Amino acid sequence: MVSDHFAIIIGSMKTFGHLVWLLFFLGSAHAVTIVPNLPDQGVLAVDNRAAIDPNVDYEHFSGRVSDKDDSSRIFKVHVENNNTKFFRAGDLVQFKVNLKNDKEYCQAFVRNVEDFHFTIYVESLAPCYSADEYFRRGTVLNFYSKRLAIRVFEASKYREQLIVRKEDFLNQLNGINHFLWTFDQQKVKAAADYDQQINQLQREKRKALDDMISLKQERLIIQNELMVKLNELDESLIHYRVERQELMTDRWNLDHDSGLPVGQRPQDVKKTFR
Repeated sequence: MVSDHFAIIIGSMKTFGHLVWLLFFLGSAHAVTIVPNLPDQGVLAVDNRAAIDPNVDYEHFSGRVSDKDDSSRIFKVHVENNNTKFFRAGDLVQFKVNLKNDKEYCQAFVRNVEDFHFTIYVESLAPCYSADEYFRRGTVLNFYSKRLAIRVFEASKYREQLIVRKEDFLNQLNGINHFLWTFDQQKVKAAADYDQQINQLQREKRKALDDMISLKQERLIIQNELMVKLNELDESLIHYRVERQELMTDRWNLDHDSGLPVGQRPQDVKKTFR
């Protein structure tokens, strides 16, 4: 059955190009996709945030001589690890030529530092290299420097402080960004809060004014009642007032009754001023 289908397909093809397209289709149908074997999850090592690794020896490193002067005393060394950026002019370094570990260390002093490069001044190549051989550019040097390890340690500790400061700044920036991003919502919320307080104050104001009006009405009623009471008291006071006798009038009446020579009418009281 399968051979019959292929015969029909081949019979229907008029040109050689159709055969080529058929072979390409059959070959792609049996193609195998290669998938790399990657870890399912996580990372291969714990991230130390680019800090110092206690398992790494920072005293030893290697570099390649990229340039030198004619006297073979000043070398420019290229390194793949840029920890040499922590070198300073005048630092002492020691090195051996690669594959010549039986030789002694040569001493050199750092003159200049660049990214992935540093320049050294070599006192003498005799301890680590034969004087009969020509020192070539591209020679690999194995360096040893305690000073570099100390500098790397100090840089790592300082970087930890910088990370803490950065996190603090990021937290502050996060708060500022949150405020700026939610400014419209916070503005509406603040306005609503103050509107609520204003409405509350207006309600309290209206209540206070209503209470004062009610108090005024009560005081007016009390005022009227007190005025009535006072009027009644005044009348009572007048009614129950004890009259004082006028001795001068009574004396004239007494004298007139006794037949004494007195006037026909009482005299007015004379006022004396002192």
